[in-house]
Amino acid sequence: MPSTALTRTLLRRTSATTLSLLSRTMSAAAADEAISPATTRVGWIGTGVMGRSMCSHLIHAGYSLTIFTRTQSKAQPLIDLGAHFAPSPAALAAQSDVVFSIVGYPSDVRSVHLHPSTGTLSTLRPGASLVDMTTSDPSLAADIASAASLKGCSAIDAPVSGGDRGAKAGTLSIFAGGDEAAVRRLAPLFECLGRVNYMGGPGKGQFAKLANQITIGSTMVGLVEGMVYAHKAGLDVGVYLDAISSGAAGSKSLDLYGSRILGRDFEAGFYVNHFVKDLGICLRECEKMGIALPGLALAQQLYVSLQAHGEGSLGTQALILALERMNNISLAAAAPS
Repeated sequence: MPSTALTRTLLRRTSATTLSLLSRTMSAAAADEAISPATTRVGWIGTGVMGRSMCSHLIHAGYSLTIFTRTQSKAQPLIDLGAHFAPSPAALAAQSDVVFSIVGYPSDVRSVHLHPSTGTLSTLRPGASLVDMTTSDPSLAADIASAASLKGCSAIDAPVSGGDRGAKAGTLSIFAGGDEAAVRRLAPLFECLGRVNYMGGPGKGQFAKLANQITIGSTMVGLVEGMVYAHKAGLDVGVYLDAISSGAAGSKSLDLYGSRILGRDFEAGFYVNHFVKDLGICLRECEKMGIALPGLALAQQLYVSLQAHGEGSLGTQALILALERMNNISLAAAAPS
């Protein structure tokens, strides 16, 4: 090989090695820096029913927030609190140390983080962290974690449970998957939102949330079936719900939704459309695992029937409408005046 060519090759290799070492050094230095309002810039993507309340807790805790949402007007209440608006996920990530996202569907998650020109990973600096709180595919969470690692960043899948009330109260249950040390480092931020539970490596947070949704699906079916039965039996459904709330049939679903159902309040704390998405992911994962969960399949079909009636934008407590149609009854008469 001619000496000039050899020199160029050696320079390229030396440069690549130097950059790699620099990236790792920057990553380690950033990871060692404690999370605090004084040192940590936070980016937040998604300001829907859940995200808006969650983001506001971080602002009230004193963190500097930059937000992105496809409809800027939805972010206005947070901007009024002091948040800054970014025109794209990439622009947001360029000025953030930790980026949170809570969006609608896996396709949104992939676009937000992995798009080559507008995604967060196109601009996120070494040592920064991604936290996706969307309920999404476990395999996608693993892909994002792998892509982040190549950039010297960490990525945590951290879907949540607790609904709109949990988001407003800061009492969400957070299922975290990824590097355990990274999860521990992010604890000051998670504590603003609820209680974090470390579930294992990349994707394990998503698996935990999907198991949570399977449990909720069957619990909701049981709740509304019991209400229909009590109504048909001539019981005061409100008294019945109060009676079972402290017994073995008591549940978080009853506490959150019993009175809403009786009051015909179907405003979304969690959309039917999003729950159908979650249960669909569960069913696909079950197929991969080779397991049969008939309660999950039934719940998914009942919620799909709500979509067929144009009720996908209602809350999950609207499941009572499917049971009312099946039995040609209405609990509206049982609602308190």
